[in-house]
Amino acid sequence: MASLAFFFVLISSTFLSSQANNLHLQQLRTQDESFTSILVSQNGLDFVKDLLVNEAISSIIPLQLPATIEKSARIPFLGNVHMVISNVTIYKIDVLASYVKLGNSGIAIVASGTTCNLTMNWHYSYSSWLVPIEISDGGRASVEVEGMEVGLTLGLENHEGTLKLALLESGCYVKEITIKLDGGASWLYQGMINAFEEQIGSAVESAITNKLKDGILKLDSFLQSLPKEIPVDDNASLNVSFVENPELSSSSIEFDINGLFTDGKKVQPVSNHYRQVLQPSVFCIDQSKMLGISLDEAVFNSASALYYDAEFMEWIVDKVPDQALLNTAGWRFIIPQLYKKYPNDDMNLNISLSSPPVIRISEDNIGATVYADVIIDVVEDSQVISVACISLVIRGTGSVKIMGNNLGGSVKLDDLAMSLKWSKIGNLRMYLIQPVMWTLVQTVGIPYANSYLGKGFPLPIIHGFTLQNAEIIFSSSKVTVCSNVSYSESDNLNQVPIHIK
Repeated sequence: MASLAFFFVLISSTFLSSQANNLHLQQLRTQDESFTSILVSQNGLDFVKDLLVNEAISSIIPLQLPATIEKSARIPFLGNVHMVISNVTIYKIDVLASYVKLGNSGIAIVASGTTCNLTMNWHYSYSSWLVPIEISDGGRASVEVEGMEVGLTLGLENHEGTLKLALLESGCYVKEITIKLDGGASWLYQGMINAFEEQIGSAVESAITNKLKDGILKLDSFLQSLPKEIPVDDNASLNVSFVENPELSSSSIEFDINGLFTDGKKVQPVSNHYRQVLQPSVFCIDQSKMLGISLDEAVFNSASALYYDAEFMEWIVDKVPDQALLNTAGWRFIIPQLYKKYPNDDMNLNISLSSPPVIRISEDNIGATVYADVIIDVVEDSQVISVACISLVIRGTGSVKIMGNNLGGSVKLDDLAMSLKWSKIGNLRMYLIQPVMWTLVQTVGIPYANSYLGKGFPLPIIHGFTLQNAEIIFSSSKVTVCSNVSYSESDNLNQVPIHIK
């Protein structure tokens, strides 16, 4: 048994569901269709690039170069000098400038004007005809690498519904090295530079390149570990598997995902109507927004079909705020023959939808229509007797809003039409019944529906990222969310899950 408020959850579901035609979803949807598109603009790419650069630096340092470098050189008056540097460690990296560029070959990220600070141990020894014994010295040294340029090109493609990241090209170039010795003979300073500058530069280039390769492998593993479904509640999930390869332009990248609601047990059908009007491309009026998410009506439609087919849109209402309305005495002036035949008997309202709720998304607003049958039951001596059935057509308009990373909204009642479907107690005066039903919908159903709508459902956003200053745009059959994003530095990109709350 449920309160009357539960009946009006169906109004909520229309705004978390979408239009269904009269044939009710005849054809089976396929997994290679996209109904949600995500566009990352140049500003969004720059934001992600800066984030990745910072994450890369924090994961690289401190970085100890694996090799011990040895070299011998002949120095006038001294003879052969054997020099060794070891424990070479990069402890600081500063990136002066970086950029990301999209092209047919992939995604290029370049960091230029980069400086790199290192420490190392140094040691030298020599002997000559002047000094018959071996002389040695050692100490610590600081090294500054300047003008370093690091670049990589990434390939991104769909692999069985997940994103696969591949490193196509990578490189690191060192322009200049400055070495400052701590301790030892200062007169050997230039000799150390001449002896080890090239080898230190090569070691730095190799170490950073290898570290970047390791980082790309981890990022690829993370992308492929992202779940293909986001739980919405105990009965439904969002299919967020990727469809086709990302589309790269000169200033943006677009990802297409399936985006439909699913119960995980059976495939939900989608009518031909949606395939014909489907336009997954994202358009934001404010081109400076980092992110755009476009939801086709079919996304909401799949939720409507799922909950309808699962028989979640049937209710027995036996409690209302004005309980007198669920006793025949409360209807004696509205339906006199009901009271006459069943005086002072309790009543139930058996409510069910005759078809999935219908939503229309236009450039101006969202319009919702719910078709329901209300069977009036009388409870007499513990026996339930159905006496009449009234068909309802509930129409409303709604608005949507962003709450964190969820898309929610509210609804208001515009119209309520009623007709008598059948009756065992004679003709009913519908004009007398309609004000009662309108009051119940307006004062009980709508507030409850809005409390449900306010929670919304999750947008496909990776945990750690939060929408900011979001704007919502209505267009023909689509809702588009255009937003900037922020990132919580407390989250580790190697471990972040999909946000599902």
